[in-house]
Amino acid sequence: MADADTDDWTKARDAALLTRSVQEAGRLALSLFRTELKNWIKGASSPVSEADIAVNDLLEQQLRTATPDYGWLSEESADDPARLGRRLTWIVDPIDGTRAYLAGREDWCVSVALVENDAPVLAAVYAPASEEFFFAARGQGATLNDRAVRATSGSDFSFPRMAGPKPLLQRLSETPDEITTHPRIGSLALRLCRVAQGRLDAAFAGGQSRDWDLAAANLIVQEADGRMTALSGDAIEYNRREVTHGVLVAAGRDRHARIVEHFRHRPLP
Repeated sequence: MADADTDDWTKARDAALLTRSVQEAGRLALSLFRTELKNWIKGASSPVSEADIAVNDLLEQQLRTATPDYGWLSEESADDPARLGRRLTWIVDPIDGTRAYLAGREDWCVSVALVENDAPVLAAVYAPASEEFFFAARGQGATLNDRAVRATSGSDFSFPRMAGPKPLLQRLSETPDEITTHPRIGSLALRLCRVAQGRLDAAFAGGQSRDWDLAAANLIVQEADGRMTALSGDAIEYNRREVTHGVLVAAGRDRHARIVEHFRHRPLP
């Protein structure tokens, strides 16, 4: 089999593996949703529950067993520096939006990307409580429940259709005290996917987000003809030693360009 054919076969295999594993993980998370769960705080203020761990264990068993040569980076696994030497790495958030999950709200998801070198090539974000499965493969577009999605066009600012930290959005407005923004979405990955599907015109991440919050949604936005970058317009690089990122923005291409230009002239303090 020629190298190109082998690569295509591997990508198709990994896409099927990703779809199957994330959907099974979502069903597991949903089966534990709104039940009595042990939960605790890790680090300074990050909640984690036994559901996060169970979903992580399922994904790790399925993905790593099938692809033992790939790296692994998950919010709920100890970091293995061996990932830095791997061409392909799974980047995983077993339950993105754990606070929402534990509060019984539906705005949480399972988010997994396959990253090649520093950029995602496959992505799945599954919100089982609302029955939404987002998927993207590099160069092949993005879908929601197998239907193509596309970010909104135009460059205007409609604040009720923008999500993110209010102080950040206020910096886009001529009348910052009067803006009304979209209600908070507990999962950052899901917030960003709302841009890809056109339900939001733009979404921001306010800093301190990690690879696992972003990688899958990044590809889904990109393949929906949007852009997601640092506020400077610089591309986001994944699977580096440092996995924490600064302020980010996702939007359709023209609106994204206008937002980046706005902050270029009015940088954050």
